[in-house]
Amino acid sequence: MIPVRILGTASVLPGPAVTTAELCARVGRDAAEVERKTGIRTRHFAPPGTKASDVAAAALRGALEAAGVEAKALRRILCVTSMGGDVTTPATANRVAAALGLAGSCDAMDLGNACMGFLSAFDLAARSVATGLGPVGIVSVELLSRTTTPEDPRPYLVLGDAAAAAVLGTARPAEGVLGVALGNDGTLPTDVVLENPHVTGKPERMRFLTPSREMTRVALDALLRAARSVLDGAGVALRDVEWVLTHQPNGSMLGAILGAMDVPPERSVRVVDTVGSVGSASLGTGLDRLLRTRPVKPGDRILMVGVGAGVAHGAVLYRVGG
Repeated sequence: MIPVRILGTASVLPGPAVTTAELCARVGRDAAEVERKTGIRTRHFAPPGTKASDVAAAALRGALEAAGVEAKALRRILCVTSMGGDVTTPATANRVAAALGLAGSCDAMDLGNACMGFLSAFDLAARSVATGLGPVGIVSVELLSRTTTPEDPRPYLVLGDAAAAAVLGTARPAEGVLGVALGNDGTLPTDVVLENPHVTGKPERMRFLTPSREMTRVALDALLRAARSVLDGAGVALRDVEWVLTHQPNGSMLGAILGAMDVPPERSVRVVDTVGSVGSASLGTGLDRLLRTRPVKPGDRILMVGVGAGVAHGAVLYRVGG
């Protein structure tokens, strides 16, 4: 077990809600049909000029407040994003730290692993805390609306903006990460891509390159393998896990995941219907929603499972302490 405690969480939706009907009117699609297929009613678009670092800092500030921890206590900040943050270099995490009033008191770095980034950062943060470097702040920020255009409706109709944060610190008795299983498979054909404009020499947009059915099949297979691996390693049956959180790219895939795992909806938390597909912020938003709205008790286990582009996939099993 990796001894670590989730001290506090927060999530931020950095702009007004935009309905599926509004977007469908722009692209000439039937709103009822799109909502039925995607399970998304609303998503949020950050106003022009909004900085990713400001949104990330707001989320991390909220997690620190929930944790009862001052920003100056942080020993490390991990900033996760799929869309590049405010600048290519230096790390956007530097600006997050500065927004929190920190100067030289902790290190701050960016991490990218597509939609799996929050879970990857959670693992790194847990290991940092367990070896004496804590507390650690994780924040995932996605302004994905900036990577879409109405001319390509498939990503335009599902992607949204959000940030989610967690602060990890010293564990209480019998608390921590019971198991981790992480992996990537870059040998498979590219499914989702945002090209580097420095390489292509032109503005780039998020593109979905694989048919939805095939994308779901590959993602589901990878996610289920990760879940089985972490549960087997921990010697825990899925039926005994109190809470299951999954990456939520759309409502139909969330349903497919929970159905394949035989997890009833009341043991999970649905966020995609109101926030859309928010990349690496999806799992963090779900975790924040779970801890704020559900009766999570000492001893409860939370299984977090995710999958993303590059067929990044993984699972973390966490037990709440008493």
